[in-house]
Amino acid sequence: MKHFFIIAGGKIEDAFAIEVLKGFAEKTVIAADSGMEFLRRNEIVPQVIIGDFDSVSKETLEWFQKKEGIVWHRLNPQKDDTDTEFALRLAISMGAECITVLGGTGSRLDHVLGNIELLGIGLELGVEIELLDANNRIRMTDHGMVLKKEEQFGKYVSLIPYTAQVEHLYLAGFKYPLADYCLKGFCSIGVSNEITEEQAEITFENGILIVIESRDDAAMADES
Repeated sequence: MKHFFIIAGGKIEDAFAIEVLKGFAEKTVIAADSGMEFLRRNEIVPQVIIGDFDSVSKETLEWFQKKEGIVWHRLNPQKDDTDTEFALRLAISMGAECITVLGGTGSRLDHVLGNIELLGIGLELGVEIELLDANNRIRMTDHGMVLKKEEQFGKYVSLIPYTAQVEHLYLAGFKYPLADYCLKGFCSIGVSNEITEEQAEITFENGILIVIESRDDAAMADES
């Protein structure tokens, strides 16, 4: 499977991100604008750099310009899509089958929500896309999924309807199961569930779910 990593300009915990990147011997790394700062700090040279470069330091830009073998895509600052969206679509055009976005979350909630919205590109084009940070793994599905307990990212699993409603929702293997439930917006019933069996199954008809596996800082300390 062709795995691509997009390094965006949000919050990145270096130790976590480096460990994730080390887990994939074969990968393509795309830096999206100020995501270059993380890569420079850790002396990682990506295969591709894209952006309008309005939020990256001059020193970092010059550091990468001295490196050979990088494909550059300079974008117009006045554009309809974000650097992250351009990077996602570029990765897919390059044959990506799975994409992990690091630096796609952080203090800018507009960017966080915008990046969650971009997960829908994967549904449209048949490519697995996830937003990943030290506390969260965020995905979107229109057909359900199976979560294995031994592979889960964190203790909690939250389901948030992206569409107005998600019909005939079944949850099995969770602390709080559901059977033939219609999950609608403006409620929090899908938040903070837990996997209790070897694997948990999410099945439904008609709708789109945002699936968030999460852990708090204390849980991270316990797992490390």
